[in-house]
Amino acid sequence: MARRRGFFAEIQHQQRVAQANAARVHRQQATAVRQQAAAVAAVERARAQSERANAAAARATDAERKRLEREALAAYGEARKAESEEKNAQIQATNEDIAGLLAATLDVDDHIDLERLKRTANHPPFPHPDLEVPRPRPLPLVLPPQPVWQEPPVPKGMFGKKKKHEQLKQEWWAGFQVASAEWEALRASLPERQGEADRQHDAIERRRMELLGAERERYEAECRLREAEVAEHNGEIDALIAGLGYGVTEAVEEYVDIVLANSVYPEAFVVSHQAEFDGSTSEALIRAVTPAPEAVPAVKSYRWVKANDEIVGSPATKKDINERYGDALAQVALRTLHEVFEADRRGIIQTVALQVGPSTKDPATGLDRFFPLVAVSASRDQFTEFDLAGVVPSATLDLLGAATSKNPAGLVVVDPGGVRRS
Repeated sequence: MARRRGFFAEIQHQQRVAQANAARVHRQQATAVRQQAAAVAAVERARAQSERANAAAARATDAERKRLEREALAAYGEARKAESEEKNAQIQATNEDIAGLLAATLDVDDHIDLERLKRTANHPPFPHPDLEVPRPRPLPLVLPPQPVWQEPPVPKGMFGKKKKHEQLKQEWWAGFQVASAEWEALRASLPERQGEADRQHDAIERRRMELLGAERERYEAECRLREAEVAEHNGEIDALIAGLGYGVTEAVEEYVDIVLANSVYPEAFVVSHQAEFDGSTSEALIRAVTPAPEAVPAVKSYRWVKANDEIVGSPATKKDINERYGDALAQVALRTLHEVFEADRRGIIQTVALQVGPSTKDPATGLDRFFPLVAVSASRDQFTEFDLAGVVPSATLDLLGAATSKNPAGLVVVDPGGVRRS
């Protein structure tokens, strides 16, 4: 089965992964943190108590020192126990995630409204609003008032005032002549200076308009490209909707891909899918690729061993690992069937032939291969009558006549038998 996840399915998957990651962070803060907070707090309290006891012991009498040392050892022991409890909380969280694979999908409407996958061309604001603002024209140059001759006042005093007045008049007249000449030169240059200011302003404005035109053209080209991409995307969605309406094989396969890509599994047990559709029989052939058995925690619980100061894990039995891994595979099988049938409101898919198992290294060859550990075929009419909230997954598979591995943790494969294979 060589089909890979389609374009729209990949988009949907990435969106759901992002949502699931955000939700997981929230749950970790709301649940996992609560489960482990007490253990972490106990570690810190015990360490602090141990440090205080050690410090006090250094200052105490022999009798007090022995008592404080005992208290320090007890506090250290509590800290190590808290560490082991923290590890146990992590194992418990992983086991609960795996044990709830089926329940996690039952309250979710798996139907995908393809119209919601359409996009809208949202354009950013024009990035150079400064170029849209014209530079104000320079203010008209103003000629100052023309100098006006005024005689100097007559000096005060009894002697030589006439002579002093004539001397002062000559000095004032010379200054008046210079000021008048400067004023005339300024009046003569005013039109040229005004014209030069206007020419500089016009040149700056022309450059601004050139830059504005270039940036506008670039911006509008980007908008057109964005709109063309959106139109192409939406056109493909329309084609998918139309093809699905007519039961076109490729459209059905793409839709199933989208549905299954929308199903995001917990980080501890990530599952991917490959699907094909046989229009002649209205049957979907699906492969659900699960993690290898190592995804199931091999440690049952942790405890602190005081004698050698080690946190030791008690291994889960092979029987327990085998049962929990087998149950996870059974849940994946029922979850996949449920999601496909529930999402297909048109009833295009009448039966699903499903194989579930890991893709991992073959112990015999060292090469990667798919290990079918569950193989089941289910019809829509039969399966949709089940109340999956109250089933035992393995019993449901037995009822459907599924082939299930007797030793899934040992990668003992099943013969798909009546299950069609691509």
